[in-house]
Amino acid sequence: MAAYHSGIEAPQGIWWKPVHGAEKVWVWIAFASCMVLFAMMPLWHLRGGQNPSGIRHRVDPKAYQARVTQFIADYKVGTDHGMPVVAPPPGSDVYLQATMWQWTPILRLEQGAQYVLHLSALDVNHGFSLFPLNINFQVVPGYDYGLRVTPSATGEFQIICNEFCGIGHHLMVGKVEVVPAGEGGPQAASSAAGEPVALAGDAR
Repeated sequence: MAAYHSGIEAPQGIWWKPVHGAEKVWVWIAFASCMVLFAMMPLWHLRGGQNPSGIRHRVDPKAYQARVTQFIADYKVGTDHGMPVVAPPPGSDVYLQATMWQWTPILRLEQGAQYVLHLSALDVNHGFSLFPLNINFQVVPGYDYGLRVTPSATGEFQIICNEFCGIGHHLMVGKVEVVPAGEGGPQAASSAAGEPVALAGDAR
């Protein structure tokens, strides 16, 4: 007949003796692994480039939309499929707005120049992913995220929303165009004189 034990009766055997040396080794291996993984979280944030640090503060969506509208009015150099193309001067604050289901505006930045890229959404959560680079960022309504960026290569980069935001989520593609130093900014805006800029692809 099997013997049953309760919390009142002591278990049989020599359970009170210290654990074997091999068990201690495995406990320390498990503990060290946990500490390595714990240290990797802040290290990957700072050095991994996956979640860039930046400036964050609350903002009313309507106020942010007004900033984007003014930003477009100040630095617009043309349109691409009806979407404004904006070329801000180096060192300026750049505003990008996420709504269902588009990124506004198309940005033209200069290689090697530093900018503060502001991101915010007007309606629901969106995800900022810059293809083909490994940059992912959560864009939340009511918050202005300012990221310090310095484009290092010329070309066209696609902005993809990687956070499901509704039935038109798959159409939410924007664009950043990086041009050689000296080919963007206010001087390009004045030379464009309101003429459309011919850029390949549809940014909507």
